[in-house]
Order: sequence, then C-alpha cells, then structure tokens
Amino acid sequence: MKNKRIQPLFVLFLIFTCTILSGQGGQFNYFYRVYFRDKGEYNTESFSASQLLSERSLERRARSAIPVPDTRDLPVFPGYLAGVSSLGLTLHCTSKWMNTGLFKTNLPVDPGILLSMPYVADVKIVKNPAGKSGHTDKLAFPAEQADAPPYDRPISMVNGLPLHTSGFNGNGILIAVLDGGFFNADMVSSLQHLRNRHGIKGTYDFVDNDAFVYSYHNHGTAVLSVLAGQIAGMIEGTAPGADFLLLRTEDTGSEFPVEEDLWAAGAEFADSAGADIISSSLGYSTFDDPSLNYKFSDLDGNTAFVTRAADIAASKGILVICSAGNERNKTWQRILAPSDGDSVISVGAVDGYSLISAFSSAGPSADRRIKPDIATMGVSVAVQTDVSLVTRSSGTSFSCPVLSGMAACLMQAVPAAVNIEIIDALHYSADRYSLPDSLYGYGIPDMLTALEQLQDRHVIKPDIGSVAGPNPTTGDVEITFREAPGSILIEIFNASGTIFFRKEFEEYAGRTLRIQALNNMRQGMYFIRVITGTGTFTHKIIKLSN
Repeated sequence: MKNKRIQPLFVLFLIFTCTILSGQGGQFNYFYRVYFRDKGEYNTESFSASQLLSERSLERRARSAIPVPDTRDLPVFPGYLAGVSSLGLTLHCTSKWMNTGLFKTNLPVDPGILLSMPYVADVKIVKNPAGKSGHTDKLAFPAEQADAPPYDRPISMVNGLPLHTSGFNGNGILIAVLDGGFFNADMVSSLQHLRNRHGIKGTYDFVDNDAFVYSYHNHGTAVLSVLAGQIAGMIEGTAPGADFLLLRTEDTGSEFPVEEDLWAAGAEFADSAGADIISSSLGYSTFDDPSLNYKFSDLDGNTAFVTRAADIAASKGILVICSAGNERNKTWQRILAPSDGDSVISVGAVDGYSLISAFSSAGPSADRRIKPDIATMGVSVAVQTDVSLVTRSSGTSFSCPVLSGMAACLMQAVPAAVNIEIIDALHYSADRYSLPDSLYGYGIPDMLTALEQLQDRHVIKPDIGSVAGPNPTTGDVEITFREAPGSILIEIFNASGTIFFRKEFEEYAGRTLRIQALNNMRQGMYFIRVITGTGTFTHKIIKLSN
C-alpha cells in the first residue's frame, strides 16, 4: 500500500511552476506550438531529481527502475521561451516531454519568423478562428433511465466485487482525471465521502490557467462519480478509496489540436505529483478546422502529439487508460488518439449483457495492433452530476473509469506491480484473450484472474499454509497464504487470551492480507488466529513500541 503523504495543492503548484507560465487577460485567437531543438543550457546535472519531481513520483519511478532525471524531465529552456515571447507572443504553457511551448496571439504570426530562430525546430498552428464550432457541447452525454441493469453491474461484470469486499478499494492510489470540467463535483452527494476525507489532492485548469475546476462542464464530474461515487443501492464507484487529481485539459467550446498540448501539460502535472494512473475520457481525430484533422493512418501509436505524450507518461511508470471513443456509428468509426498508443489501455464499451455497444469505436490501430485493448460496461452506467440525483448514462467515457478504478484496486492489492505488468494481467484475464478482435479487443477482464497473475509474479508462496511478517513489528502485519484462502475469520488476542479484534470476509481476494490492528497497541506479545476455507493458522507476533 502506498501511504506516503501527498502534497497539498499549493505544493503541487510549486512543483509545476517550472513548466507552466501564464499570460492572463484578453481573448486570444491564434495558438502556436513551437518545437525547440534542445534544452539549451540545461542537462541532467542541472537539477536534482527532487527539484523536478515529488517524492511520490520518484518512488513510482524507482519501482519501475526508471532512471531519473532524464532529458525529458528537464524544463523547457527559459531563454528560448523568452526569445519567442519577445516577438509579441504570450506563453500559455509548455511541455517538457515534447520540448514545446504553446504560445497565443490575437493576430496571426508568420511561422517563418519563428523558424528563423536557431533554437526553433518547427512551428504548428494548433488553434485559429475557424468559425462556428461543429463540436458544440462535444462532451454531452445522454441520461438513460429505462431498463437499467443493477447499479453495481459494471463492477460485478469484471468480477471486481470480491476485491472491494476484501478491502481493495483503491486506497493509497492517486488517479489523475483529465477532462473538460468538474461542475458540481464539489457538491454532489455521492462524492461527499471523498470530500470529507480530503481525497481530492489537487486541481488545475490548463485551459484558463487557474486552480478552479468546478465549473465549465459536468462530464468530468460524471466520470469521477463512476470512479468514487458512493450511495448505498444507487451508485458504487470502482475505486472509492483512491485519491484524485482533477485536471481540466479540454476546452468544451471548440475542438482544436491545442487541447492535445493541454493534455500533455496535464499528464506532466500528474507525473510530477506522483499519480499512479491517468484516466482520460477524451479523444481526438477531427477538428473545427478540417485542415488540422488527423487521418486514420496517423493513429499508428507514433504520430499524434497527444499519443506520443501518453506513451511518454507510460514510460514514466504511469498506467494510462483512455476511452476508445464513441465513433462506430459516426463517420469516423475508429478509435481516437491517444488510445492508439502502444502503452495506453484503450477501453471500449459493452452493455449490461456484455454485448458491444453500437457506438464503441472500432480498432485496430492503423498499424494493425489490437485496439481497443479491453471492454467494460459503458451503457446505462450510474453517474451523478446533479447535487442529489443519480442517473444512468452511456459512452466509453464511463467504461474508461470503470477500468481505471478497478486497476487502482489491483495496484493496492499488489503494490509491487508496475504498469506494464498490470496491462499484461488485464489482457490475460479477459474473456477473448485467445481470439481478440477489433470491437472487444481482448475482451472483458476478470479482476480475480488478473490479481492471481500479479500475485504469482510478486508474492512468494510460503512452504507452509501461511506466514506472518514482519515479526517483530512496530505496526502492520501481512499474512501471506500458500493457497487462496476463500473465506477468512481473523481474531487477535493478547497474552492473557482476551480477544480485542475480530473481522470476517465471506470471500477474500488474493493471497496476502494486511492487518493494521496492532498499530495502536502496547508493546508485547499477541496472537493472530486466521480461520480460512483451507485451514486454521495461528501466528505469535511480537509488537515493539512505535
């Protein structure tokens, strides 16, 4: 379990100030993406790792044996940014990974002037006044109340309920949600428990360069309710115990490639803050200016700006999960960027009967890789955007957080597992693994099967029925079973035989059980009795002072 304290918002912002600057005021009509040739006077010895990344981020990199810092961790060189700004352009944000600056102006700029600078490699216009948007309220999602499956069907479909009942609810995992706004997320009833425990660890609006995100659109609120919402009998989030970063990267009033730059900035924020998962129900293919459109051949995992950023995020140890798109019953039909990334999990949508939806985007990727990767429920999913009303809605926007939350539960259960191993386990567990296709991908995953595979990699089977450690301990004790225990009854008693702790699991997922009941007990000898479906085990534990 990852239990390191997460920095509050103001510290996250300080981490981020080395990579984002803001020119406030006025309406800007043109946005330019400027690519730089190098990092100027900066090299990997210019900064210590702790100057660039949070402790959580460094720990995630260490688990994956990722060197830090590398060149992509270095900020864009300020001298280059100042040089471009001196021409009258205003810096909006940067991408250290892509080594770009996003600049805005009221009037068009001749790219040739920028290209004449020795440190500028390329310039692309990523937003212009293209007229009325064809993507008005592009994140709109319909309310669907009729013939709704059970509210917890998204979890039971992937065999995720045993993880929840075993205490694996995403606790200790940090999920970054990249979306178009979180209107009412600070008020809706299903997220009250999240707000009470201060589970929202940071917010930022990359569109307006502001910390406030509880406006603009309710799409991100619906997504967050799928991840964390809790109202008995009405909505059950897939990771209600997780912590969250809420990041607005989508301008819902138009559709331009500039939003890919904002997505990259959001992903870098998530990396610096130590996010374990990026959950993004956003996708890109066509824009308000058709001359900027992607072709399907561009969805090869290596071309789209946002896809390259997503793959870099994955290379930093983050599990990146994205919606496949809602395009199959539209002109485009295919998956969207960044779900074409080779290290990105693309999620399609099935209904409550496990049948692929009519809208779920089709694969494969342009280079013929299996896409989408996984399918989970995305039809008539319980969501909440109104302060007190739970409704049902459909879209791969909601199948994505279904999988993101369940992946957080796997991370909690097997803390040593890295992102690529989780992807492999999800693929392996899915019901079409042996015969994947272009609609379901590898199919609907089974969380218990995925958990078993991850534990087989990371949990050493004891020679006897169970072992307990560390012993002596100052607090937590982990019981490791040789075989999956099934039902569990735990009793802890002191040296005089008095039982002071008792807990029961009807069906326990996995082969490891963490017990925290000794944390606040006095120094001394204690006994943990574990009665399972495979036998009874008693462990003598020496508790040291904290």
